[in-house]
Amino acid sequence: MISIFQALVLGIVQGIAEFLPISSTAHLILVPYFLGWPDPGLSFDVALHVGTLLAVLAFFWKDWLNIFGSTYKNLKTNGLKSWKNDLLFLLVIGTIPGAIFGVLLESKADTVFRSPVLIACTLILAGILLYWADKNFKGGKDLKELNLKDSIIIGLAQTVAIIPGVSRSGATITAGLTRKLNKISAARFSFLLSTPIIAGAALIKLPHLFKEGITAPILVGILASAISGFFAIKYLLKFLEKRGYAVFFWYRLLLGVAILLFVFLR
Repeated sequence: MISIFQALVLGIVQGIAEFLPISSTAHLILVPYFLGWPDPGLSFDVALHVGTLLAVLAFFWKDWLNIFGSTYKNLKTNGLKSWKNDLLFLLVIGTIPGAIFGVLLESKADTVFRSPVLIACTLILAGILLYWADKNFKGGKDLKELNLKDSIIIGLAQTVAIIPGVSRSGATITAGLTRKLNKISAARFSFLLSTPIIAGAALIKLPHLFKEGITAPILVGILASAISGFFAIKYLLKFLEKRGYAVFFWYRLLLGVAILLFVFLR
């Protein structure tokens, strides 16, 4: 079992990396790997998902109320004719591919995909794609202009996030940019789309958490990931008001190269 300090560090890492386009899964594999810490275990993984779920709900609760309220008004006024431009419907459509692939490839994500070399390569490759999309697609679309095709493409991009190093937020933001969403709208849609995926992952594994019991490290992990996740969302959106995603490409590139050097030169 991990210590309270280790739980604190991993919770902070999870909260930040879940919402920045740098891959939380990769960081949660790499931090214990490089520091020689024990495997936190499935219960702790569930705890971190609960924490990031609390973060995204705390930040976007007003948005979700508006989304459900807008859907209700649209259905009441226009019936099913309004479904193509309804944000709730588009979020549901975008969630389906990620949910399906998550269930099908979960076992591989916990075994085959955990190689440091693979993580290094996916960090670099996905970072290049994010940089390319940020530089070459200067869209002005906001969430009100999102359409069915946009939702499907962004949802399909989410499926590759099962591979550590890709980053769920990175993949969906990259896809959003290629669909001409502006920088902030691409991030906001990514975060909203993460809510059902994170909730689903937490609910499926929740029995393991209750079976093994809620310990002090578990509570610390939940709180740390929730608080750091909330502020990661807040300050990323502020950062994007003036800057782009290039800084995350450089971070991913340097981290990927550092991992490869560590693995092959030690």
